[in-house]
Amino acid sequence: MNISIKNIDKVNAEATVVIEPADYTENYAKAIKDAKKKLNMPGFRPGMVPTGLIKKQFGPSLLAEEVNKLLGEKLFGYIQDNKVQMLGSPLPQEENNQVELVEGGTFTFKFDLAIAPEFDATLGKKDKLTYYDVEVSDEMIDRQIEMYRQRGGKYEQVDSYEENDMVKGVVTELEGENPVTAEGAVMLPKYFRNDDQKKLFEGAKPNDIIKFNPAKAYDNNEAELASLLKVKKEEALQHTGDCQIQISEITRFVPGPLTEELFESVFPGGEVKTEEQFRTRIKETIANQFAKDSDYKFILDVKKYEAEKIGKLEFPDEKLKKIMAANAGGDEKKVEENYDKSIEELTWHLVKEQLVEKCGIKVDDDDVKGMAKEVTRMQFAQYGMMNIPDEYLEGSVKEMLKKRETVDNLIDRCIEVKLGAALKEQVSLTHKTVSAEEFNKMFEN
Repeated sequence: MNISIKNIDKVNAEATVVIEPADYTENYAKAIKDAKKKLNMPGFRPGMVPTGLIKKQFGPSLLAEEVNKLLGEKLFGYIQDNKVQMLGSPLPQEENNQVELVEGGTFTFKFDLAIAPEFDATLGKKDKLTYYDVEVSDEMIDRQIEMYRQRGGKYEQVDSYEENDMVKGVVTELEGENPVTAEGAVMLPKYFRNDDQKKLFEGAKPNDIIKFNPAKAYDNNEAELASLLKVKKEEALQHTGDCQIQISEITRFVPGPLTEELFESVFPGGEVKTEEQFRTRIKETIANQFAKDSDYKFILDVKKYEAEKIGKLEFPDEKLKKIMAANAGGDEKKVEENYDKSIEELTWHLVKEQLVEKCGIKVDDDDVKGMAKEVTRMQFAQYGMMNIPDEYLEGSVKEMLKKRETVDNLIDRCIEVKLGAALKEQVSLTHKTVSAEEFNKMFEN
């Protein structure tokens, strides 16, 4: 077999593959032999179909299968061995369709190759970038503590109504031909859509009778009316007159106390005994999350900085569009609409590959498993479950690692984390402290 690649220009090349009989004869003969063993044909015992008949009926397809298998394996091997910086896959030229595959023949195939542009992605101390440290405010800590207290809170009966309280009682319709009475009706006046109706409940006490209008309170929302008056939804708007409620009880949600029990539930085994220690641990947790966000922002800034530094690269646009269209099921319109964005991402992919190689970054199985654990911990943290022991994460991690796409994403995340850490040491880094609001605005554009 002979393979050669001819450069047409800086970003276009042509590959020629010549396959000779010696390259495929042995595998082709084996394919015929295997077919003979498996083939059932009327008039012949199993395994006794004449080889000539098999070649006549199935030879061309078996030969094509072996040649195509050989073609793909050897061409990609050659490209890899010779470190050809190819983008996408080789594009078969139309003349390949005219190649007649006949046993004993020599076959020549040609492919168009899209070649990656040459450039040098480097970062050093002369390159100045900003790293944003997000300040953890007391307000953030207070909000997080309040969220934990809400989870450990309970409803208690109170003597008078305040905003956020829940009112329970008997609601009686005062107008209409068939007035309804709803026992055990429950309302949260805070969520009334009419301010005048809300005011009617200010300072209300158990056993008070208050006249109000549910239809006005809920702005004629059928579902809410039906729920309060305990009627069918389709009948709700038949009951839009005034009602009264005789209050049987008023309950208020009281957040849970700041006790060691709460501290232990949030940070199990964390030896958190006081409110001050609790606040410190929460601040550390929020800061750690912001550090990950800051690292992500740093990588985005590196991406932008390198794009400006390198400038616009030359790409084999027509070939790339054909490759992208093939990958998109032939949707050329979609490729055209998203081409500029695709080139932006491709440029960063090539830049990142160079930076990863220059930084000597490697990712192993332990890195991927560690990242899977970190992702799982973050998922638990969204529900307020901190410091989950490793043994409780194992099941989730095993499931994640069963999916190839998930593993690929985890590898990418590992690479970016390691790359960010390496580049922060290489460049001249200026730290700037910003508020969470200022930091979030950086992602709006």
